[in-house]
Amino acid sequence: MNQWYKTLKKAPFTPPSYVFGIVWPILYTLMAISTYLVWSNKKCYPYCPAITFFMIQLFFNLIWTTLFFKLNMPKLALLDTVLILGFTIFTFKKYFNINKLAAYILIPYIMWLCLAFILNAYIIVYN
Repeated sequence: MNQWYKTLKKAPFTPPSYVFGIVWPILYTLMAISTYLVWSNKKCYPYCPAITFFMIQLFFNLIWTTLFFKLNMPKLALLDTVLILGFTIFTFKKYFNINKLAAYILIPYIMWLCLAFILNAYIIVYN
């Protein structure tokens, strides 16, 4: 783990590090299943705007670790989290119109993003 991160004051409800290694593969699997359900639906196949929203949120998701841990920029990472959450909510709405199950499968991810926002914000406020 990053030495800089170890020195930060973290929220008392911050999950232990190993939890992230369990949760993220589950969330990525759920995102993949959700997107497959939409992409393979005749309302979307071979492509639709819902997939664009998903790809945008995924891009922001993938750069968060670099912003936070490599560049040590928690404020920019928090902004990134807002973008991830916003685009994921747009994705949820678009998916809901195509396949309700696909949208519902994104709910654990949205909840985790809310927690990530709170944890990131805590670090900004208390450090």
